[in-house]
Amino acid sequence: MLARPGDFAEWRDAARALLAGGVRPEDVSWRTADEGASLFGDAAPAAPTTSVTLPRELVAMTNRVICHRDAAVSARLYRIVWRALRDRQLLARRTDPDIDWLSKAEKAIRRDIHKMHAFVRFRRLGEEAGRESFAAWFEPDHRILRLTAPFFQRRFYGMDWAIVTPDARAIWTDEKLIYGPGGTKGEVPDSDVVEDQWRTYYGAIFNPARVKIAAMRAEMPKKHWKNLPEAQDIAPLLAGAAARVERMRETAVSLANPQTDKWRTRVPETLALTDEIETLDELARAVGGCTRCTLHCHATQAVVGEGPSAARIMLVGEQPGDREDLEGRPFVGPAGQVLGEALAEAGLDRTSLFLTNAVKHFKYEPRGKRRLHQNPTTGEIDICRWWLDKERALVQPDLIVTLGGSALRGVTGKSMGVMSMRGVVHELAGGTKLVATIHPSFLLRLPDRARAAEERAAFVADLALARKLAA
Repeated sequence: MLARPGDFAEWRDAARALLAGGVRPEDVSWRTADEGASLFGDAAPAAPTTSVTLPRELVAMTNRVICHRDAAVSARLYRIVWRALRDRQLLARRTDPDIDWLSKAEKAIRRDIHKMHAFVRFRRLGEEAGRESFAAWFEPDHRILRLTAPFFQRRFYGMDWAIVTPDARAIWTDEKLIYGPGGTKGEVPDSDVVEDQWRTYYGAIFNPARVKIAAMRAEMPKKHWKNLPEAQDIAPLLAGAAARVERMRETAVSLANPQTDKWRTRVPETLALTDEIETLDELARAVGGCTRCTLHCHATQAVVGEGPSAARIMLVGEQPGDREDLEGRPFVGPAGQVLGEALAEAGLDRTSLFLTNAVKHFKYEPRGKRRLHQNPTTGEIDICRWWLDKERALVQPDLIVTLGGSALRGVTGKSMGVMSMRGVVHELAGGTKLVATIHPSFLLRLPDRARAAEERAAFVADLALARKLAA
């Protein structure tokens, strides 16, 4: 008979004596004091005369699992240690029913300990001799107070406290940790000033935009809510989450990249939108001061074309991305890397091409610390065509390759489907040839590897066609 359920020392002493005496598991009946007398009496086993050695890992697991509320936990553990004495590799047999039960029971204990560490809420009782005293009520799933009390001893060493559970209580006073019998919730105050401050803080840090009910309940099971002061605020906070998110959206300010103002101070506004621009350098300075549309308000800088002024092939993309916006050069981000690899496979030297975009400023949506790409509107593309036409006039390429629908509209002035234009060589005014293909960022978004490989091969083929035409 065990007088104190969950007490590892008491169970260990009894088990050690039984093991030393060679008593088989099926010959032992384990009971607790509240189960009444045994038909066969409660004779304690004799003190062991020989030592019993078990794997250290098994002893540690047993120390935790004995706290489990399984009515047969003492018998189960004794059967496991009996078998472990005869099979030193028993713990490695994960599919064994006894070891499977042991692992699951230990996991349940560890989870219960984690929840107790997280959800104990102390309430202030008063102050005596310069030391504050607090008390807390908690209802763990298992008899884990012995395992968790040292954590609170280390964390709240400078105050006196008591944690009361239905099974036992732990009291830290005069720098001593003692244990006593269980109690009731009525022994602990319902609230205090500290609790009200905590509720105010909890409401302030509650983020309605990141509410995930399932995840919250997994980490904060509803059975603990009745003992958590902030729990009474959860329902109203959840009910108002949608409205709070909407108010946050309405009042949110889309901040410009912090480098924007610094960049503008370095760009002289000496050139207006006139036909006096005669070189690509003059064009770059003029684009740097462009305010024709609102995209310049939040971008770090304008990104103009790059390449030889007499390039035979011009590649036109959609708009700068995040990396391009920060570095001030076209096609230096992930899509640019894909493009560079495809150009090499198609036999094209990137340094011999003129690379540019239909829109010169980065359009994005702020999402936390990230800037998510947004497609430019037809109006923004058409406003920026003035700059693209200037680049075409200065470079005078024999062939233009448009990458994506926005680039196609920027070059032709019309919204046309890329797939309907793809695979055919078109001729623009002035005799310049046009090859339409996809944007390399499209290849990055394809989850299916087989289709991605197929689309990439077609993309390389389009670039190879451009090389042949230019030759």
